[in-house]
Amino acid sequence: MLDELLVPKGRKVRLDTLPTDAMLGLADKVDGQAQLAKLRAEISELQFTLNAEGKRGMLVVIQAMDAGGKDGTIRQLGPALNPAGVRIAPFKVPAGREAQQDYLWRIHAQCPAKGEVVIFNRSHYEDVVVVRVKNIIPEERWRKRFKHIVNFEQQLIDEGTEVVKIFLHISKEVQRIRQQERIDVQKKNWKFRLGDLDDRAHWDDFQLAYGDAISKTSTANAPWYIIPSDRKWVRDVAVATILRHHLLRIDPHYPTNGDITPGLTVV
Repeated sequence: MLDELLVPKGRKVRLDTLPTDAMLGLADKVDGQAQLAKLRAEISELQFTLNAEGKRGMLVVIQAMDAGGKDGTIRQLGPALNPAGVRIAPFKVPAGREAQQDYLWRIHAQCPAKGEVVIFNRSHYEDVVVVRVKNIIPEERWRKRFKHIVNFEQQLIDEGTEVVKIFLHISKEVQRIRQQERIDVQKKNWKFRLGDLDDRAHWDDFQLAYGDAISKTSTANAPWYIIPSDRKWVRDVAVATILRHHLLRIDPHYPTNGDITPGLTVV
């Protein structure tokens, strides 16, 4: 599954040629749910150990088109993660001081501490995608940001942070269905904004911009994974598989405690 999802360094990505509804070798939803339960158990133990070890961190970047499933993916990871060592960092349109600083300023401030897993709901990739599609800054400026980002992520890696980047890939039709649900279902109304329809009108431009950003910034040390996400249960298994893989790559261990000596007894 990982080989199918991974974007190797240097590969040119065209999202319109990649499937959004692939099963990734899973038989059916029941099979997927069984595998997800096992993955959650493994992730839980690995993440608890990472937190106890307190030497390294992990940054998980989640990007998608609107209604791509970012929030749902994070909720599905919840049962596998110990809240004491996990933090969710959502990024909205920069405002106030954020808007007065360089675009990576607010990102760096949210990166994981040692022993911590941080999940970005949107990220610095908005600053090479949205600014491009909406012509917020000139091309000569946003194109330089690919190199900035690669160097920034390598700095995090050099200092002990595992960087994992996930793009949830949905079809335009699935986006239409999910956005319509936000209009029709009262408890989902809060998720809808008229601007989402403006962004949908630029679907092809966003697909091109995301493909370009992924192509330019997927590296051996900070890889991108493209997840077919029309089926939520397939998406959840794929994301959990990726997290387990990277936690295993970190290979955390419980620390030894020098206060414990042979024969020490509590009385």
